[in-house]
Amino acid sequence: MATTTPNYGWPVPTSADYVAQGAVAIEALGDAIDATVFGLPSGALALVKTQVIGTAVSSVNVTSAFSATYDNYKIVISGGVASGSIAFGLKLGSTATGYYSGAAYAQYAGGGLGWRNSNNATSWAFISSATASIIPFNCEVMNPFLAKSTVINFMYIDAATNGDGGHGSGFLNNTTSYTDFTLTPASGTWTGGTIYVYGYQK
Repeated sequence: MATTTPNYGWPVPTSADYVAQGAVAIEALGDAIDATVFGLPSGALALVKTQVIGTAVSSVNVTSAFSATYDNYKIVISGGVASGSIAFGLKLGSTATGYYSGAAYAQYAGGGLGWRNSNNATSWAFISSATASIIPFNCEVMNPFLAKSTVINFMYIDAATNGDGGHGSGFLNNTTSYTDFTLTPASGTWTGGTIYVYGYQK
């Protein structure tokens, strides 16, 4: 009986094997392939949590979002309607201090450039859209479960013809381990839409 090369060394039959030996080798090969393929990652991103936003809610707490399984995550909101302010905050656990961030943006019309910053705030603040019919959000969160400073990277989106767009980043000034986060509109409520949490495969 031979083995495959150069990677896994799976057992395979050869032309010199008896029928019984070949059958044993094929069975062992199938078991080896099954065990190896089961352990392989299916892609760079793995869906960790899906949470549907309720009706007229003033905040959304997403539990069991972070764990030791992944170090880095992506949070995406798809759909939904905002009744009031286009701004909202992202808070980890119950921590309400030490959030720092900055974003550079360009106006869609007029070519104006600018920046926004947040210094030792109660949450990371975002402006998602000037159009109440959508709540766009795309943010990467690094190290939330680890005993390190949590770092974020996000898109700044203002979905209006006279709005602006850009990118920003920030960090939380502590080394606390978190498993959940909360999204809170600055005013008004959210209805509908889905929050997706993905983990980056190690």
